[in-house]
This record gives sequence, C-alpha cells and structure tokens, in this order.
Amino acid sequence: MKKLLAFILAAVMTASLCACGSSNSGSEGSTSANGSSTAGKPVAVSDVKVGCIMIGDENEGYTEAHLKAVEEMKKNLGLTNDQVVIKTNIKEDEGCYDAAVDLAEQGCNIIIANSFGHESYILQAAADYPDVQFCHATGYQAKSSGLANMHNFFTNVYESRYLSGVVAGMKLNEMIQKGEVTKDKCKIGYVGAFPYAEVISGFTSFYLGVKSVCDSATMEVKYTNSWASFDLEKECAEQLIADGCVLISQHADTTGAPTACEAKKVPCVGYNIDMIPTAPDAALTSATINWGPYYTYAVQSVIEGTAIDTDWSKGVKDGADAITELNDKTVAKGTKEKVEEAQKGIEDGTIHVFDTSKFTVGGKTLEELVESGDEDATKLQSYIKDGYFHESDVAGGMTSAPAFTFIIDGIDSITK
Repeated sequence: MKKLLAFILAAVMTASLCACGSSNSGSEGSTSANGSSTAGKPVAVSDVKVGCIMIGDENEGYTEAHLKAVEEMKKNLGLTNDQVVIKTNIKEDEGCYDAAVDLAEQGCNIIIANSFGHESYILQAAADYPDVQFCHATGYQAKSSGLANMHNFFTNVYESRYLSGVVAGMKLNEMIQKGEVTKDKCKIGYVGAFPYAEVISGFTSFYLGVKSVCDSATMEVKYTNSWASFDLEKECAEQLIADGCVLISQHADTTGAPTACEAKKVPCVGYNIDMIPTAPDAALTSATINWGPYYTYAVQSVIEGTAIDTDWSKGVKDGADAITELNDKTVAKGTKEKVEEAQKGIEDGTIHVFDTSKFTVGGKTLEELVESGDEDATKLQSYIKDGYFHESDVAGGMTSAPAFTFIIDGIDSITK
C-alpha cells in the first residue's frame, strides 16, 4: 500500500515539476508552500536515528568519503553505532526507494542518500514520509519539489579541483623545462564518469587550475558511463595515454586510473582519496570532499528542531573541500607555495574559479554568448554575472548542485 501511495504521490509531484520547470537554477529557500524548509520538534540525542543510503561501499572512494563523514558526525554529536543504519551498494533504481522506506519504518528521523541517480526515489519517499527529513547529495530538485522535508547538498568541489589543477599545471611546467614534453604536446587526459553537469563542472575547474600556471595545456576527456568501475577507468586511462596524454586526472570513483598511470609512469591527479598508496611514483595529489560538516549540520538540525537548508554548499574556506597530501616524490618544486597562493585567493574572493575572462566557448565569452542569444547560455543566464559563473552559489540564489555544462575551448570532450 505504501508503494502504491508513493507512486500516486510521485505522479502528482512529476506533474508539479513539469508545471514549475525543473532547471538547476532558482532562488535560495525551499519547498514548502511559503518557499522554505520547516523546523521540526527537537529530538533528544539519545533518541535520534540516522539512515544512510550509499551507492557503493568502503571499496570505492566516493562512498568511503561519505562513510568517513558518518563517523565524524557520530563523534561530533555523541551518537552510538546502533543509532546509525547504513545501507551500502544501493543502485540508482527502485531498490533505493525500498531502502528509504525500510529506514523510515525502522524509525529514522533523517535519511541521507549519496548518489545523483537516487534523487527521484528519495523524492518519492520524502512525499510518503513527511515527518522524516530526507537529504540528497548532488541533486537539484529539492527546491522545486514542494516538499519541506526534502533537501539537497553538495560542496564547492570545483575549488579543490582548481587547486589540484594548479598542482598538475606545475608538474607540466616541470616536464616542459626538463624536455620531457614540448608545449605543443602538453595534453592532459581526463577520465570522466558521465557527461553530467557535475562532471563537466569538475573537469572544467580542474583545467582552469592547470591553465592558471600552464597556459599551453589542452585536455581530452573520455567517459566510462559508470560512477565506479575499476576496469573501465583503467582502460580509459590507458586509452588516453595511448592518445598522447602526458598527465591524467579523473572524476571516477576507483583507483583504476592511477593504477594505469603507475604502470605507464604517467603522473596523475586523483579524486576522493589519497592515491599515493596506489600510485607512489605517479600520484601528485587528489581533489577531495569532506562531507563531514554537512552530515553533522543536518543531524544536529534534527536534534535541535531547526530547519535544514533546502540547498547547502560550502567550500575550502569552511573545510568542506581540500586536496590531499602532496606527494613530495612527484610534485614540482614550488607547488606547495603556488597552491597556498591560489587557495588564499579563493578564500578571500580575489580568485573566482569560473572567471569568464579566463576562458571562451567557441571563441566567445559567456557574456557574449548570452548577448548572441545562445540557447545554453540563455538558460544559465542567472549564473553569469559579476564577471564569473556563480557555480553552487546558494547564498546568491543558485542550487547547490553544479550547473556548468559548457565545453570550453581547449577541452575535447568525447562522449562515445
């Protein structure tokens, strides 16, 4: 009966979404009739119960980062192990809804799901269980759903990707100086998961970080069409190296790409976790997300009975994003100082990662694309102001989920 009711509610929600439009833009605030999340009654720390739905497990970096966040939250709030129920390896299908229902029926006050494709099923469950708070990572539909108990969260990971790009750019400069590569052959390879905004935003910010110190660099992107596949990621990295790429980075969740790089003696920048143990002679650093601040914030909000932000996104300044330890064995001289300089600029606002004066799309700036009536630029016009693209700018009225989908000049994105 629950599933039937949820199906009916989901159909109503879908119609509502179509009527309102489901773009990745809009104003801050949320989802109840008055446009904001609602506060609930306080819950004693000893009575709170947290449910987690994970796309993978501790064997892939993305979910490992979320599991670390759970442990951080438990420690910060004084929760015991039996107050947290974690469901791992939950696919982006009906099984996600079943997992959410089971957690709600177990008495969870808050349920957190961590993968983009979970969102439609979490929306169904949120409609079915209005007294439970549902938080979804990387999604964008909370604002337009009409559900006061539905929330999206992300981080400004584009900042840590930019910093990891600075590390890569410094390495390329060193390789040029040593005669290992010429400026006209300075091509990076990027192993992407899917051609989604989350991935495109990530590889663009990485590339802009590279270009900030090594202007001659170009980049080739290939997709695995999987969030986590060791074999596909390794194969994709090998193909990129065979195509002449002299440095590899990734938005994919396993150690497949670094494994290929270690074997081929090609430097690499990882994602989610430190890749030095996997590739001690190839890994430079990794762009990482610390989900801990959000997990602590969301559960603490339930305990205190305060409203959870409909959209939440923080960056390096708040400890939500970082790069892992620099590999002294592989990074170029002066890298640490250059990264510190760039991070200071991001934190004090003198550097905007998506500064529109630093890149073009088809030879035009984003502002010029808007003026010319370009369809994609017009759709994202609200993000393009003040000389930069306002990615994940929740305070400025944007959603937490990445929205940048332009393929900028210098990047060759291969979707097949």
